[in-house]
Amino acid sequence: MSIKQLRVGIIGADTKASWAGASHIPAIRAQPGLVLAAVATRHEASAKAAAETFGAERWYANPYELIRDDSIDLVTVAVKVPAHRELVLAALEAKKAVYCEAPLGSTLAETQEMAGAAGSLHTAIGLQGRLNPSVRRAAEIVASGRIGRLMSASVRATTFGFGPQSPSAYDYFNKAASGASFLTITTGHVLDVVEAVLGNITEVDARTDLLWPEIQLIDTGGTSVREIPDHVDIIAKTALGANVSVQVLAGVPEADAHFVLDIRGSTGSLKLTGNHAAGVQVGDLVLSASVEFAAPEVPLASGVGPTAADFWKGAAINVGEVYGSLARDIAAGTFQTPGFAHAVHNSRLVAVVERAARTGERQRNLG
Repeated sequence: MSIKQLRVGIIGADTKASWAGASHIPAIRAQPGLVLAAVATRHEASAKAAAETFGAERWYANPYELIRDDSIDLVTVAVKVPAHRELVLAALEAKKAVYCEAPLGSTLAETQEMAGAAGSLHTAIGLQGRLNPSVRRAAEIVASGRIGRLMSASVRATTFGFGPQSPSAYDYFNKAASGASFLTITTGHVLDVVEAVLGNITEVDARTDLLWPEIQLIDTGGTSVREIPDHVDIIAKTALGANVSVQVLAGVPEADAHFVLDIRGSTGSLKLTGNHAAGVQVGDLVLSASVEFAAPEVPLASGVGPTAADFWKGAAINVGEVYGSLARDIAAGTFQTPGFAHAVHNSRLVAVVERAARTGERQRNLG
């Protein structure tokens, strides 16, 4: 019996924009149950070019026309965060399944609004790191008790972004009003992987700093003011009893990029490592442990999009896991994929980190 393909429409699939081309396109191509049915940008020329380059059946210069296309089953929103709300709400109003990049909203209130509007529709949030096969296997090892009672864990994470320089096109990441910041993006992804393995964070103490208050715009030669922190240190406790220290560093060169989650239990230990310059959510992770374990599953997608630079190698791995999980949910009527309710949880956690840093007080009973 043939299986109906899930028809995906991507808003923001511009050939000049690296993320959609590097991650979503190859993630869809790698799975026979998915088909790229349409792409949309804000301009006719770029929409046509995207359809031709990515092999989409249709193109739209108006994203809302893609949303209204009755043949589209799943709308992917891969545009700048301030534009998420209107597009997501329109897609939900059209009763479409929606996959949106993280953070979902520019504010916690926006995120809650979209989660509330989702109702019983299938949604996915782009916190894809927790679906990495090695992360899933690490979570299984911890939950099984094979390394004993959790004693402590440490996290060292980096990103090339939010350093002393930035292209002008990405300067909006440095502005508080955008909602797309070092804390909501980089730190949000890191903490989500921590929670995937060690359980939800229940206590937080945090310190933030603004190391580069003035940044150089490398393509224009101008300068801009950064309005948000670009460094964070966190001490946390999780629902599984782990005491965790987390340090996230911005502006780290590609050659020095790293992610390390080192967990110590009463009878064993495990470690997750990665080295993608963009952060833990991009690229693959390697699992090692003092106990035997079954090898992590082979990722559903591992290719590189046709317009992606070598820098984005591996970007489809975790995004492909989200698409695979969401496709299974839609087919079976289940809701296992982290969706908009999970986006609210992550946004609340980031807000708690910000509050802990601002007040200097440990935040407890986070639930």
